[in-house]
Amino acid sequence: MQLKGEQLAAHLERELKPVYVVYGDEPLLVIEAADAIRAAARRRGFDEREVLTALPGFNWTELNHAAGNLSLFGGRTLIDLRIPTGKPGREGGAAIADYCTRPSPDALLLVTLPGLDWKEEKATWLGTLAAAGVSIKLIPPGLAELPTWIAGRLRRQQQSADSEGLHFIAERVEGNLIAAHQEIQKLGLLHPPGALSLVQIKDAVLNVARYDIDGLREALLAGDVARLTRTIDGLQQEGEAPPLILWAMTEEVRALAQIKAALREGQALDGVLRDAKVWGPRQTLIKRALQRIDGSKANAALAHAAQIDRMIKGLGKGDIWNEFLRLGLSVANCGTKTVK
Repeated sequence: MQLKGEQLAAHLERELKPVYVVYGDEPLLVIEAADAIRAAARRRGFDEREVLTALPGFNWTELNHAAGNLSLFGGRTLIDLRIPTGKPGREGGAAIADYCTRPSPDALLLVTLPGLDWKEEKATWLGTLAAAGVSIKLIPPGLAELPTWIAGRLRRQQQSADSEGLHFIAERVEGNLIAAHQEIQKLGLLHPPGALSLVQIKDAVLNVARYDIDGLREALLAGDVARLTRTIDGLQQEGEAPPLILWAMTEEVRALAQIKAALREGQALDGVLRDAKVWGPRQTLIKRALQRIDGSKANAALAHAAQIDRMIKGLGKGDIWNEFLRLGLSVANCGTKTVK
């Protein structure tokens, strides 16, 4: 079954399929769709969750093990399979196809992927997932549709803006939905429900002291501990959503782990960077980070990110913001002094 992003909420109110695959170029939309599926699964008794991240070298028997071990405790489990490269390979495609032929009645399989090109969308394994459940390709709004998208997000927090205010926000974020999401959330924190004036919007959006997600990612990769610490503190003070911060940090850690694994196999760095979709100025930052962090530390950071994810979902205890700082320092500070 194929669904559009805007059809997902109504679908989840009606039913829950055994398999979902969610993909798209815009991380915010993928995050939100996956979160909606997880929430629907919890409401229907899927109280356990197992996260599998299929980086190069991933043992695909873990997928069958995750499904086969469910009945031991009598619970229902959501298997959260993440494929950051969008390419499971021959072994992964076969494992996915095998699972889809006989999905466990006590499990829900959620597969999240990045944006796929037209060739990848025609892959047999992706068609198998769609045939076994639901496939959702998330298409971000174009620049012309962005003001309407922003208006819809404002309505969720019982706010509104006129056409001039909506276009002002759209022009400032330049099509970046995560940036738009941050600005909309900020308006919700700064102002009560109701109509927003253009002055209120400009005062919030043009705040030159604001910290942003891109700055966090740059500090993480550059190993700039002082900037990293300031940025995390600033994001906390501004009330930014923890799932967005975790996504930003985890994407960089996943890229480092993926590249390190490929380099260990003898692959050329330039080709590995292309496969990991690392282009432009980000290549310089990634190369700098690769000099500090080894594969084991990158994998440990991924495991730490998974722990934070459980905390955000209410499945673990601890201070999320302290954990963000610990995770950031473990990556930014690798190869220098130990942070206690």
